[in-house]
Amino acid sequence: MRHNTQDKTLYRNYVSKWKFLIQEYELVKQKRHPKFRFAADFYRFHQTHRQTFFKYYHRFRHSGADHALVPQKRGPKWKSRRVYGSSEQQVLLHRQQGVNRYEIGQLLAPKLKRLTPSPSTGYRITQRYGLNRLTPKLKEEKRRIVKQKAGELGHLDCHHLSKDLIASDPTRYYLVCVIDACTRLAWAEVVTDLKSLTVMFSALKSFNLLHQRYQLQFAEVLTDNGSEFAAPTQPATHPFERMLLELGIKHRYTRPYRPQTNGKVERFWRTLNDDLIDGTTFASLEEFQDELQQYLLYYNEVRPHQALEGKTPKQTNESCQRITEHIQE
Repeated sequence: MRHNTQDKTLYRNYVSKWKFLIQEYELVKQKRHPKFRFAADFYRFHQTHRQTFFKYYHRFRHSGADHALVPQKRGPKWKSRRVYGSSEQQVLLHRQQGVNRYEIGQLLAPKLKRLTPSPSTGYRITQRYGLNRLTPKLKEEKRRIVKQKAGELGHLDCHHLSKDLIASDPTRYYLVCVIDACTRLAWAEVVTDLKSLTVMFSALKSFNLLHQRYQLQFAEVLTDNGSEFAAPTQPATHPFERMLLELGIKHRYTRPYRPQTNGKVERFWRTLNDDLIDGTTFASLEEFQDELQQYLLYYNEVRPHQALEGKTPKQTNESCQRITEHIQE
C-alpha cells in the first residue's frame, strides 16, 4: 500500500498555481498582458475572488517563501468554544493528581458550571501537554489521595443469581452489594426481588453493618439509573432516594449504558462468582447466606487486594482512619 503522508504533490500544485497567477497579475498591472486589460477580467477568467487572491499575493510579497502560497491553519474564532486559560490550568492540576477526564468534569462542574470542559476536551488538553497517559508517579499520586478519603463514595449495585444455585428451590434470588471506592470494604445481602423498598432495606442493613464493624460512613453513593435506585425528579417519594435524603448521603448516578462508571462493584461481582458461586450448588438458602457472610468477612479482613498494594480492605480502612485522625489533630 502506498504511503503518502510525505507526498508533496498538493504543496507543489498550490505553489505553482499561485506563482503563475501572481506573474499574470503583475503583467496586468503593467498593462503588458496580451489578454486581460483589467484586473476584473483576470479574476473572472481564473475563477478566483479578489480578496482571496490578495491574501496570497500580499503574504508572498511579505515573506517571499513558497510556504506562504499554501493554505494555513486558522486560529479559533473570537468567542468560540475554546477553553479559557484558567479552566485549562485547573484541568492540568487535577490531572497531575491522577484524576481521569470524567472525574475532572465532575470536580470542575460546581466551580465552572456552564464553562466546564467536556471529557473529550479534557482529554485533548492533557494530550496537548503530554499527560494523557498516567505515569507510575501519577498513579501513585492518585492512590495516595484516594487513600485519605475512606467512605467518600460507595458503589451500589444489584446482581442476578442463577435459578439452579440452590437445589430444589427454583426461586430467583438477587444480591444487593455496596463497596467503598477507597478501601474496597464490601457487604452484600440476598433478596427475593428488586423492588425499590426491598433494595432500600437491604442497602440500609449493609450501611449499618459496615458502620458498626468498620466505622465506615458514606458521604456519597453511586448507582445506575434503574428504577430500584433512581427517581431524580421526585426523590422524596422514592424509598431508596428518601433513605439517602434522611441519612444525608448524596446520590450520584452513572452514565447511561456505561457500566464502567460503577466498575468497582462490577469487579466485585466477578470476584464473588469466581471464588464462591460458579460451579457450586447449595442445599438451602440458609446455607448460601451463611457461606456468603463468611466469604465477605474473608474478603474484607483476610484476602489481600492487588489495587491496595497487597493490603486487605480492613487494613486500608484502618490506615485511612489514622490519617484522618492525624489531620483533625
